[in-house]
Amino acid sequence: MTLEILAPASVLVLWSIIMLFWMAATRLPAAKKIGIDIKASQGGRGEEVDLKVPPSVAWKSHNYKHLMEQPTIFYAVVVILALMGAGTGLNLILAWAYTALRIIHSVYQATINKVAVRFTIFLLSTLCLLVLAINAVRITLTL
Repeated sequence: MTLEILAPASVLVLWSIIMLFWMAATRLPAAKKIGIDIKASQGGRGEEVDLKVPPSVAWKSHNYKHLMEQPTIFYAVVVILALMGAGTGLNLILAWAYTALRIIHSVYQATINKVAVRFTIFLLSTLCLLVLAINAVRITLTL
C-alpha cells in the first residue's frame, strides 16, 4: 500500500471545513441583516436565504455544496489507488493538482465568480479526476 496519495485528500477535507467556516462567517451576519432569526423554532432552506442575501454571500454556500459533490468521487478514487499500491508518481501528482485546483476554484467562486474562468478551473480539476479514475479502473481490472 502507498499512502502518500491520502495527503491531498486530507488537505481537501480540511479545506472543505475551512470553507464551511468561511460560509458561516458571512452567511449568519447576512441572514441576521435581512431579518432571519436563526434561533426561530422553524427554519427554512439555504436556497431561500440565497435569494435574499448578496450574491457574494451566496457564492460561499454554493461552493461548499460543490465541495460535497464531485470531491466524494475523488476520495473514493484516492482510497482505491492507495489500497492498490498505486498512490505515487503520476497519480500522486494528479491528486495534488486536483486538490490545488479545487482550492483555487473555491477561492475564485467565493470572491470573483466569473463563470467562464470558474468553469475552466473546474474542467481542469475534472480532467485530473478523470485520469485518476481511469487509472483506478485499469489497476483494479488487471489484478
